Amino acid sequence: MKPAAAETPHYLVIKAQIQARIQNGALKSGDKLPSERELCAIFNTTRVTIRESLAQLESSGAIYRAGRRGWFVTPERLWMDPTQNTNFHKLCREQGRTPETRLLHGVVTTVPGEVMAPLQLQPFDQIYLLTRLRLADGRAICYSENHCLPARVPELLNHDLNGSLTEVYEANYGLIYTSMHLSFYPTALPAQAAQALGVMEGRPALLLQRLNYDQHGRVLDFDIEYWRHDSLRIEVDTH
Repeated sequence: MKPAAAETPHYLVIKAQIQARIQNGALKSGDKLPSERELCAIFNTTRVTIRESLAQLESSGAIYRAGRRGWFVTPERLWMDPTQNTNFHKLCREQGRTPETRLLHGVVTTVPGEVMAPLQLQPFDQIYLLTRLRLADGRAICYSENHCLPARVPELLNHDLNGSLTEVYEANYGLIYTSMHLSFYPTALPAQAAQALGVMEGRPALLLQRLNYDQHGRVLDFDIEYWRHDSLRIEVDTH
């Protein structure tokens, strides 16, 4: 006698049905899902089951939670080719998205230990530290910490930093990003990044660390960026 086939857990059945609605276009990018209570009625199940289904969809990047506003279909990921010289605002516009950068905090501070070596600084040297939030179509997707050299960009904090740092450098200092050393890997969101992005600490993220050089081959700044795990894809063409 053959053993009975294991029944698919109800939360996975619900997950598959919601996923199918997204894939066939019934639910589109940015659409709001019914409330958890409404989903309980639609699928004739408990809130515990619905929450497990939603958590599975969130982990896969299909949906995201926006605070008390509820659950939404995740927009298409921005794609980035790290071999191309571009910036966040230009990248968004080229892909039909509306970019925004907000300066959260800008200070003069002693260089943090982890960026001292790449910036070629001594333990008590000063830097400009900018913490900024990047949004695409109004959705916060990236928290960044920019470590800038006062010797290269004096009085930087006097400029409007709620936009492209690339454009500020070029317009005010004649400095142009021309090359970089980039590393990226999965991580968990630290507290300050999670708070800025409006998600729980420890959620998955993609960490990008970028050492930037100017047109003279000199170190310009060092960026640490935490991207929501559902917001970015990396693509590179080799020839």
